[in-house]
Amino acid sequence: MTSVMGLLEERETAARVRAEELRAESERILAELAEAEEVLERRVIARAELAEALAAPVADVEDPADKPPAAAPVAGSVVPPWHDGVSTDVLAVDYRRVVELVADEPADGEGVSAKELALRLGLETVPAKVEGVRSKAKRLAERGWLQALVTGWFTPRPPTSTAPSAVPRPGGRDGGS
Repeated sequence: MTSVMGLLEERETAARVRAEELRAESERILAELAEAEEVLERRVIARAELAEALAAPVADVEDPADKPPAAAPVAGSVVPPWHDGVSTDVLAVDYRRVVELVADEPADGEGVSAKELALRLGLETVPAKVEGVRSKAKRLAERGWLQALVTGWFTPRPPTSTAPSAVPRPGGRDGGS
């Protein structure tokens, strides 16, 4: 006759083996899940990039040296080039919000990161969303609405008249008493 203790030990051993099998399967499934999420993230970014590329106006292939840069917005352009007298009202809503958020930053010269912009726009800070915001901010910088720093951060566009006044001040280096 088998002892009660022996039966309990057999059941415990069987339960332990089953738990180890499930742990191993769980680790395998988690590894597959992580891999699938990486693939999904790349696909989301690729789709966003493709949509952005398809939304851009198609330009004829010409030698850029043959013509001066266009100062007026191109028909169908989402982000027209900045020039004196133009307001953010000409921008699409998403782009206008990016310009306004960057402009609201303190003037310490540090700028705002794309991740911070995404957060302030109410977006998730996943790479796909952050890169979408970075793309918008870069486009705004390329067209003069913002300034892109070498750090990858963005600041408001520099003022158009940064030169000091040419009028000499009394007691200064330019003369006076």
